[in-house]
Amino acid sequence: MPEGPEIRRVATRIHKVLAGREAQKVVFTQPLVARFGQQLSGQCVEWVSSRGKALLTHFDNGLTIYSHNQLYGRWYITRRDKPPRTNRTLRLAIYTETHSALLFSASDIEVHTPETLPSQKYLARLGPDALDDQVVWRDVLARLQDPKFAGRSLAALYLDQSFIAGIGNYLRSEILFNAGVNPFDRPKDLSRRQLGALARNTVALTRQAYATSGVTNTPVRVKKLRANGLTRRRYRHLIFDRQNEDCYHCGSTVERIEVSGRRIYLCHTCQPSVRLPVVKVAP
Repeated sequence: MPEGPEIRRVATRIHKVLAGREAQKVVFTQPLVARFGQQLSGQCVEWVSSRGKALLTHFDNGLTIYSHNQLYGRWYITRRDKPPRTNRTLRLAIYTETHSALLFSASDIEVHTPETLPSQKYLARLGPDALDDQVVWRDVLARLQDPKFAGRSLAALYLDQSFIAGIGNYLRSEILFNAGVNPFDRPKDLSRRQLGALARNTVALTRQAYATSGVTNTPVRVKKLRANGLTRRRYRHLIFDRQNEDCYHCGSTVERIEVSGRRIYLCHTCQPSVRLPVVKVAP
């Protein structure tokens, strides 16, 4: 499933071709929302943005299309007269005079008024979005210290969209690793310094992923790895998808573990647990 940075990049691309332009034709193929095609056709698109992993398309008549890609949804942006070659099922089409924004395979599409949008079931439970300009690392720190979140394992917390919106599997591993914290520790187990590092990395790596199309490794290392012929998959991340390889920070072996069917990557040397008791060996 695409994470917040990927959805925000898609929203940015769609905004560039739709914002300020008349949607000459809007088509929904799902029966529950099909009637809105006529209401939105001929309206001007004011903006396209994202919240967490949801994409929002707002029109000048006040209506907003909410869509969530889930696992299989995919947006295509094409010239009006050049539809994409795909076997996917079209769910939503927005046509301007020159371009088409087409959503295929997604099943979660709704249309909302200004009054109903805030209470949309997914949006209503979202926490702050690290990609929003007004969110700073101290906002994340405050949530880490909130009793509502402080007693939960970081592994679970960083996939909870009510904590921070838009973070998924790869960002979770990257953030925890770069902050030097163990996935099974809890915020209340960590020192103020560790919490600060975690909060800063939450904002910084999420925004880096948006700016670089998902590359969370350091620019210097990426340049070196690319020069050595490594593919994007091999140079993209700090630790995610690098099981049995050497940790970039200490040289230890990266481990992959499964938690509730979701994979986490960690370095036990760089991410020691503060909850495990230290066993002293008698002389």
